[in-house]
Amino acid sequence: MLVSLTVGKVDAGVTVLLTPDKRLIEFPSILLPPNISSGSIVDIAVSQNTEKESIEEQKFRALQDRIYQSFGASEPATPILRCRNATQTSVVLEWDPIELATADLISLSLYRNGQKAGNIPRPLQMHSTKISGLAVDTEYTFHLVLRTTAGTRMSEKVTVRTHKMTDLSGITITTGILPGAIKENLNKAVERIGAKIVDGVRIDTTHFVTTEGRGTSWEKAVESNIPVVRPEWVDACEKNGRILGVTKFYLDAMRPGPPSEDTISPPPVPIKDVPPAPAADTTKPQEEPKNGDAEGDKPKTEAEEDQDKAADDEPEQKAKTPSHPDEQKMRLEDKEEQKVALRPSTSNHEGEAAEKEEKAEGDSKEDSADEKPSGTPDGASFQEVEL
Repeated sequence: MLVSLTVGKVDAGVTVLLTPDKRLIEFPSILLPPNISSGSIVDIAVSQNTEKESIEEQKFRALQDRIYQSFGASEPATPILRCRNATQTSVVLEWDPIELATADLISLSLYRNGQKAGNIPRPLQMHSTKISGLAVDTEYTFHLVLRTTAGTRMSEKVTVRTHKMTDLSGITITTGILPGAIKENLNKAVERIGAKIVDGVRIDTTHFVTTEGRGTSWEKAVESNIPVVRPEWVDACEKNGRILGVTKFYLDAMRPGPPSEDTISPPPVPIKDVPPAPAADTTKPQEEPKNGDAEGDKPKTEAEEDQDKAADDEPEQKAKTPSHPDEQKMRLEDKEEQKVALRPSTSNHEGEAAEKEEKAEGDSKEDSADEKPSGTPDGASFQEVEL
């Protein structure tokens, strides 16, 4: 089809063309001959290229197929959940690797008895989990819920019943360093009770049996909080016909046995303090002082010395009783004279105070001949200080 058009206005980018019925058509200037100007007439041939159309359509169909195969052919797979092991108080669940196809993962959640128990951490790497703290001989229902950008998928529900205390089939043992004879007996005992022994520490390992606390398997069991027990625990479970606690069978626990000679004896019971002996009877005549004692010690007539020793002499005076009434009377007179000496003296009574002091000195010298001179607790005597 040939069309004749008249050139109207020519610009650098667009040229205006006029049809015979006076219609305006904007046409790219680059597609027109370079020497045209306003008023020029150009002929344009228009035809359909079917061959080219078929080629482009084939390219488009191929692109649609690639998009469908990449993003629409596969969908996220529904998780498949199953029980790996069950004990009296725990359940180990596992599932196949998550297939997301072209979708993105949002979350993978575990539900117990219809209620959400929690999200699985790192669901693309983890394919198992352990649920502890369950009740003995109780039925539970578990299922997984996978949420992706392509939709939500829910696994089939798995019903698990925890074991009774007499059911030992859930015990899974990993052995450590054991002597040959002990390991052979352990294998036989495990087979008799219906338990199983696995190689290496796994998520379903319930007990780690060894006689020595060393090795990589022992370190992994300690890091995983798996009970490390001695072989005697398996024998005790077999003997009692039920699962027993592991407190007394820990590897570092004290083993019961007969006492040996090296056993440390308990410390002796401390003896209570014996009450002090009663004070000696002072009614007996006092012994005569040794030679030189009476002469070396001077009588104590100072008021300051009496005040310092009053607290020590009072208990002794109460404990002792005088041997003669005359001596008691004499002591009372001495005390009165000492009280007088403590009073402030005046100029008018200086003579009387001196006479009383001389009399007190004479009486004290007489008393010192019959009594033993008193001293300090360490045996030292007081020195005389003039008033």
